[in-house]
Amino acid sequence: MTQQGVRWSADQVLALAPDATSRKAGSRLGAAGPWSGAGSCEEGTVWGLCKGSGSKPYQTIVDIADPAGPAYKCSCPSRKFPCKHALGLLLLWAGGDDTVPTVEQAPDWAEQWLAGRRRRAEDKRVA
Repeated sequence: MTQQGVRWSADQVLALAPDATSRKAGSRLGAAGPWSGAGSCEEGTVWGLCKGSGSKPYQTIVDIADPAGPAYKCSCPSRKFPCKHALGLLLLWAGGDDTVPTVEQAPDWAEQWLAGRRRRAEDKRVA
């Protein structure tokens, strides 16, 4: 959809939404208010913690560098992919301000998911 390292437009992000309800809900989460610990890395990963109704924030991560298309992981109970949190995080990132800074490495919880994706991809190449 885009080159690695190039931020997407809001239209590109919203085109990923599974339905109109998700687009609307994701758009509401595309502001800095509910987010903390957000970041991105040059390898093509965006992550953040989104305050929800529970005591723990939702851990949201998107792998935007996958040639097959973006991959999403969120600790929310939604069955939609991408969920509203992933859409909101990508919209926040697409905004291009310092709310989602580019850093060297993702936090441990995001790195664990990415490492698992890399292992599975390598296993498929070897098989």
